[in-house]
Amino acid sequence: MPAFPEHRVKDLSQAEWGRSEIELSEREMPGLMALRSKYGSTKPLAGARISGSLHMTLQTAVLIETLVDLGADLRWSSCNIFSTQDHAAAAIAVGRGGSPAAPKGIPVFAWKGETLDEYWELLDLAMAFPEGRGPNLIVDDGGDATLMFHLGLQAEKDPSILDQSAGSEDEVALYKRLKLIRAKDPTRWSRAAKDLMGVSEETTTGVHRLYQMEKEGKLLIPAINVNDSVTKSKFDNLYGCRESLLDGIKRATGVMIAGKVAIVCGFGDVGKGCAQSLRGMGARVIISEIDPISALQAAMEGYTVGTVEEHIAEGDIFVTATGCVDVLTAKHLSGMKDGAIVCNIGHFDHEIDVAGLKQVPGVKRINVKPQVDRWVFQDGHEIILLAEGRLVNLGCAQGHPSFVMSASFTNQVLAQIELWKNRATAKPGVRVLPRLLDEEVARLHLDKIGAKLGKLSPAQAKYLGLNIEGPFKSDNYRY
Repeated sequence: MPAFPEHRVKDLSQAEWGRSEIELSEREMPGLMALRSKYGSTKPLAGARISGSLHMTLQTAVLIETLVDLGADLRWSSCNIFSTQDHAAAAIAVGRGGSPAAPKGIPVFAWKGETLDEYWELLDLAMAFPEGRGPNLIVDDGGDATLMFHLGLQAEKDPSILDQSAGSEDEVALYKRLKLIRAKDPTRWSRAAKDLMGVSEETTTGVHRLYQMEKEGKLLIPAINVNDSVTKSKFDNLYGCRESLLDGIKRATGVMIAGKVAIVCGFGDVGKGCAQSLRGMGARVIISEIDPISALQAAMEGYTVGTVEEHIAEGDIFVTATGCVDVLTAKHLSGMKDGAIVCNIGHFDHEIDVAGLKQVPGVKRINVKPQVDRWVFQDGHEIILLAEGRLVNLGCAQGHPSFVMSASFTNQVLAQIELWKNRATAKPGVRVLPRLLDEEVARLHLDKIGAKLGKLSPAQAKYLGLNIEGPFKSDNYRY
């Protein structure tokens, strides 16, 4: 193995297959392809070293190659131990014009089924550029790369923080990796801090982390909250989950949805999409919510709204979609009916208390196939847990469709351009992309689905108090 590895993937021989599927994805990703056409010649990311921590899928491959076409130098790892599509990773490692025998691709470090120790090691590799340099920018999904940087930097000043009690198996593995890094290179993160100029964050969990760090005065870099762009949250979270949840459940179990009782925990954008798809397939859907407005929305949509506890014994399918922790506890899991299917599509791995489940006296785990486990309790009844409580749509299927990820990832590219363009003046803190960019992302996708925009007349513009003629500008419009 080279002293400074340029890739670690499962099987380079899958590259041709991956390339064929990437080309299919490109046809469904008009936003990213438009950015390549618009910025490919000017290279607005020239000179930028970018570390990515985001699901290594076919759609992410299109994002990666778009960033490269715009001038960036990339290193990439996945943000989930189960979400990598190995043929996509192989295609990126081999590169356009390369071969498995002579790869010419982008440094990528990911495979499906990583251990937690491997996960943090691979993220470490994605954050380490040649000659001891770190990234200038991070593309993050869930906040792990941002966390590794900040915690590593803090540990250089106070190593004892790596000896504190870890809250999860994930944290245990992170502390272990940071200790190894510190022993090998005690100033790794302080050197990196001189070059790191920003992060764009993809998802709700990571955004919550960023705002908390900002509130506590611990965020050291500028950050763009991509998740709250309308063309991300209302598209990826709502329409993406509406399609990919059932894809994951069906591939994992082959179960018929019609006639089942499905309990969806959370009625935000993700929960709304999940509930729509389950009801559309004939399930009777029950919503669990703690927010009164979301609960009222669910009731007005015709769903039964109640607590997990009062419906625990009747649910056939349980879906967590909240972004919180311990939504389904070991006690909940133990009290479910025989054969209940349990999965998560919200927070990366904390919504279902899998660690507590492992400690239930007498419980036995029987693996059916990768990412599908039967958990048999002492009394003989069992539940079926998908993807070990991690994202079911990526662990058991292929994630969101390419078209909706085009909207999300177009926002990511625009965010990276904004961070790089303003690197000399931007201050630490979290902000969102301007609404005009959000609208531009939407426009780039309209032709693909045959949608045509109307135009305001001068009289209409005057009536609305807008100093425009032509396309509607929705600066004050709420979706």
